[in-house]
Amino acid sequence: MSEFAELQAEIERWAAQDAPADLGAARDAVRRLLAALDRGAVRAAEPGPDGWHAVEWVKAGILLAFRIGETARYSGPPPEYFDRDTLPLKETDGAAANIRIVPGGTTVRAGAYLAPGVVIMPPAYINAGAYVGEGTMIDSHALVGSCAQIGARVHLSAGAQIGGVLEPIRLRPVVVEDEAVIGGNAGVFEGTLVGRRAVVAPGVNLTASTPLFDLVRDQVYRAAADRPLTVPEGAVVVPGSRSATGALAEAHGLQIYAPLIVKYRDEKTDAATALEGALR
Repeated sequence: MSEFAELQAEIERWAAQDAPADLGAARDAVRRLLAALDRGAVRAAEPGPDGWHAVEWVKAGILLAFRIGETARYSGPPPEYFDRDTLPLKETDGAAANIRIVPGGTTVRAGAYLAPGVVIMPPAYINAGAYVGEGTMIDSHALVGSCAQIGARVHLSAGAQIGGVLEPIRLRPVVVEDEAVIGGNAGVFEGTLVGRRAVVAPGVNLTASTPLFDLVRDQVYRAAADRPLTVPEGAVVVPGSRSATGALAEAHGLQIYAPLIVKYRDEKTDAATALEGALR
């Protein structure tokens, strides 16, 4: 039996009730869930034989925290703010955990896991349920949304947006696997999977409705009901365009945004070299 089977049963019981019959017990279950998320003992999504999948009871517990929490006053730093008392800021001892959170407006919510060696530049925001792997750099103005799963030694460049998802609870969140690079002002949303060592160039946006054109392997990747949009391992993705259809589009030479895979990294090629070569 799983170490967290009892906690899972409690979360599922309280989440199924519009108003938990024992509010104190429900709040205690939420507290224990957030503590387990904080230390990386449970995750909102996990890899399995058929790929990544959402851990529904964990997501249900985070939603429960919002539902049963009361808005409370918190004193700074940062400056005074008001939020659900079930989801305070994460208590982090950076020195003991070997985590650098540079001052200047960064917020990490309770229930987010930060592995040793993580570096966060200000201002950045990491929401509840997120998982950030060892040695990852989260640059200024980057967002790691609720339940997003970020691997080890990933670089989220300035302004990168990793979308979050809580509902529906069966929907798996965005996953960025080990050693990937997400460029400045790039966006990865709606459950997209970025494979290991992939490079997403600045300005690329990937969603469940975005077709991804692989110029190397002569393929088009799309999300489907049973699988997310997936950036293959080692792919280098840059912004591109394709011709729009219709008489008006043809008359005006209109184009539609299209992300393009223009090359693949090998084990000897670092991300900066791969991206520079692709953009040239």
